[in-house]
Amino acid sequence: MSTTSIQPKPYASYLIQQDCAAYTPEQHAIWSTLVSRRMPQLEQHASAEYLNGFHQIGLQPTELPDLAAVSRRLQPVTGWNSTPVSGFLPADAFFAMLSDRLFPTTTWIRSLESLEYTPEPDIFHDVFGHVPMHAHPVFADFLQHYGELCASLTRAEDLERLGRLFWFTVEFGVIRERGQVKVYGSGLISSHGECTHVVSGGAEIRDFDLDSVLNTTVNVSEMQTVLYAIESFDQIYEATKQAASRLG
Repeated sequence: MSTTSIQPKPYASYLIQQDCAAYTPEQHAIWSTLVSRRMPQLEQHASAEYLNGFHQIGLQPTELPDLAAVSRRLQPVTGWNSTPVSGFLPADAFFAMLSDRLFPTTTWIRSLESLEYTPEPDIFHDVFGHVPMHAHPVFADFLQHYGELCASLTRAEDLERLGRLFWFTVEFGVIRERGQVKVYGSGLISSHGECTHVVSGGAEIRDFDLDSVLNTTVNVSEMQTVLYAIESFDQIYEATKQAASRLG
């Protein structure tokens, strides 16, 4: 009689439990400061889908989020879960989590001295910046399909090109709503400097085109000079289905 062993998920060793009781009053105050600094600009320039998601998942402006509580609100809507992880994940673990509708979420918060910028994503970037969009059904489907596609790739050059799709949508995505350019990417949502640069006209806004996105080199150390505006989230969902044919 043969038995089939179940292989552990590539992300299994990175999963942790969030200890909400361990957050200090100062850390809650840092979250509150960050949220209060961003919301006035976002109420004017963020996409309606982001703002709806912010309220839908129950984020509070005065205290750090309980990821389990966020997921209890999120899962019935789109099946996504904000899953605490120990830190940076290798590519295979990251894509496997996205494929399973688990968003890897760090639990640490930046220091008071690093309010403007932190080189490593923290809970503010991950939850405030990313998770509200996971409440949008089409965006949620797009993100899962993106993870599935990347998990199937083996060539580094293909993963690099697909990384540009992630960069210009999930991280630095903009959308046209009623004739205005609105932000939805986490790098714009969570950064006052990056968002101000874009909404003040510092970046050229081009129409979203998959081939152009896949062929645009990303510079992570400078303000963005070119971004690609979508007309709807269906556009990037379809892009994940078309992307495989652009590789190789």
